[in-house]
Amino acid sequence: MNSPPLLTVLIGLPLLGAFLAWLAPHPRQARALAVGVGIGELLISLNVVAKIDPQLSGFQLMERHTWIPSIHAEYLLGVDGLSVLLLPACALLFLATLIANWNLTGRVLPNLYFALLLLLEGVTMGLFCALDALLFFLFWELTLIPIHFLIALWGMGPDRRHAAVKYTLFMLAGGAALLFGLLIMAQAQPGQTLSFDLTRWLQHPLPKSTQWPVFFLLLVGFGIKVPLVPLHVWLPIVSMEGPVSMTAIMTGLKLGAYGLLRFLLPLAPDVARELHWLLAGLAVVSIVYGALSALAQTNLRRMLAFSSISHVGLVVLGLATLTVQGVQGAVNQLFNFALTSGGLFLLIGFLHQRVGSTDLIHLGGLARPLPVMSGLFLLLGLAGMGMPLTSGFPGELLLVISSLKAHAGSGLAGLGGVILGAGYFLGFYRKAFLGPLNRNLPEILPELLPREKLVLYTFAGLILLLGLYPDWMLDLSRASASAWAERIAMVGTGR
Repeated sequence: MNSPPLLTVLIGLPLLGAFLAWLAPHPRQARALAVGVGIGELLISLNVVAKIDPQLSGFQLMERHTWIPSIHAEYLLGVDGLSVLLLPACALLFLATLIANWNLTGRVLPNLYFALLLLLEGVTMGLFCALDALLFFLFWELTLIPIHFLIALWGMGPDRRHAAVKYTLFMLAGGAALLFGLLIMAQAQPGQTLSFDLTRWLQHPLPKSTQWPVFFLLLVGFGIKVPLVPLHVWLPIVSMEGPVSMTAIMTGLKLGAYGLLRFLLPLAPDVARELHWLLAGLAVVSIVYGALSALAQTNLRRMLAFSSISHVGLVVLGLATLTVQGVQGAVNQLFNFALTSGGLFLLIGFLHQRVGSTDLIHLGGLARPLPVMSGLFLLLGLAGMGMPLTSGFPGELLLVISSLKAHAGSGLAGLGGVILGAGYFLGFYRKAFLGPLNRNLPEILPELLPREKLVLYTFAGLILLLGLYPDWMLDLSRASASAWAERIAMVGTGR
């Protein structure tokens, strides 16, 4: 008996839910439908994780169907130990975002808001599952539509439409570079026909002369999305002008870093080995620049946006080592970002609803009227810093160790970024949450509502649980990470 196509269901369920939510006769029905789909997505993604054999390094649960026969493009899905953990991370973050925006039914176009969020969830799941490069690019470009309208229509700042256009233009430029790189790969495969099959690409490495343009085109395409400095300029303005829920998804799900892991480094292995210093250098610049910029911020949202740039720089630095430890640390951190970065931005949304601002001048002494919120903010921040006994520690430790072994200078710079991270977070926390209560604050600041506690307590519980018992995550990715590193190490110096 054939097993159900779980990956297709994982992608198709939110797409169907988006259509039904848009047509729902009442916003409350659209909200209930969206949350129901979110719960279903989380359960299905956990089922996918349970079906994965951690001893196998290849792709599993594969689904293959003819899509565009004339160019040999296929509907090809599959997951391995490097991507399967990102499915429940994605499902959990989207579900938390839907619950966090429970009261949106009284605002403008609530049905469309829930529909766009579900559409974004479906295509994001497709990104993590797609093994056909053209299908991957389709999902990549489809993320632009819901993100643009979510920022433009439900943003928090007066320049939200400008932020939406800026984000879209940056992503279109990156998408053009990405498409050219993938087309070069497709045309350069052995035989007389095009092939967009990633599994075939991995079995037939390109000549080194062809790997050069592929490497730089994919680096630009994915680097904008990561974002790597100097391609990062869209993130600070989006964090200030866009809805907090949208920023939580962008910083919690690092699609660009996944692209580097899945496509760039394995498809241009000879050039990756030769230019590992370039990737490490860009990572170090992002780590240090993001940390120093975060130190200078007086707005909580901008501080966390630059902090996100610094943290993802450490992930790229680990990938640049081309080692098993670096890859496992990167996968672990990509999962952890959904809990820490995503959770922090959702919490900021709750704080903004109560205070009306995230500027430091309007904050101060919040630990007195909001002790639970303050404690959760501290826990999430400590996990983002990589504090022992939190989910951020195992991945960050692996990333630092791998980078120190591969290139000590960049490893020390990455370690310095971690230290700076403690400085800007604890400094901002002291000013915003400790000390005397700011006189400009409202007289009554309500604590977290039950639904808000449900979201943040779930994140906090997972942070502590995965910090105490990280072995199962590392075991799940070990075989695939080993095969990934061995494939890059064993590929010749070009034909």
